Amino acid sequence: MISIDRSAWGRLSVTGGDRTRFLQGLTTVNVEGLAEGAHGWGAILNPKGRVLSVIDITKQGDRFIVACEAALAEPTRAILERYAVMDDVVFEPLAGPAHQVWTDPASAWTQAIVDGAGDVADSDPAVERLRVRAGFLRYGADVDDDHFPFETPLVRFLDYGKGCYVGQEPVFRVHAQGNAARALRGLVIEGAVTAGATIKHPAKDNAGVVTSAVADGATTLALGYLHRTCWEAGGEVEVGGHKAIVRELPW
Repeated sequence: MISIDRSAWGRLSVTGGDRTRFLQGLTTVNVEGLAEGAHGWGAILNPKGRVLSVIDITKQGDRFIVACEAALAEPTRAILERYAVMDDVVFEPLAGPAHQVWTDPASAWTQAIVDGAGDVADSDPAVERLRVRAGFLRYGADVDDDHFPFETPLVRFLDYGKGCYVGQEPVFRVHAQGNAARALRGLVIEGAVTAGATIKHPAKDNAGVVTSAVADGATTLALGYLHRTCWEAGGEVEVGGHKAIVRELPW
């Protein structure tokens, strides 16, 4: 178990009479379905369905808490304020210590961010290894506004019955057609590799690119986008001249 410090993360209190309807129509999270104290990971998309921010929303009494990594705090607030034209919503930044407890890679996507300082920085190598194995996204590295949510682990949290939200139409269209061209996968690489390395496969010479990488003994744990022809878990690819095995996220 690792208690990861999230004090630097952006946390925003959203109150007002329109708070539920506003967040329901702007994010991929089914805010209307959140029980008291529950939370959900999701994204804010642009009208073309591309990811502008990765967020966690928690229902807390008469407010929602929107949390995101530090680099996304100001951009996320700016997006919310831009869309809140005629809505009864109030945004208030929250300060103070916060943490998230991870017990295994899968818990990165199930554990809420709560009050109280954590014991370990998110830059710690042990945290980074768990983050990579979880496919826990780092904006600007593993996802940005060139990516759709269904290409990432956020696909597990897309609710296709929640109703309309910004960017919904292209996301639903790809879901209905089942024609995503790439997806983020884990890689266990036999050797040292860094982010940016090209991924090769006999079926496709330029099969993808590594987005995150961290050493794990003699191997490298990595994340990378793979073309649909070679993204199956257990398959073998080549990264920087090294053999690599594809893993489903989390692993």
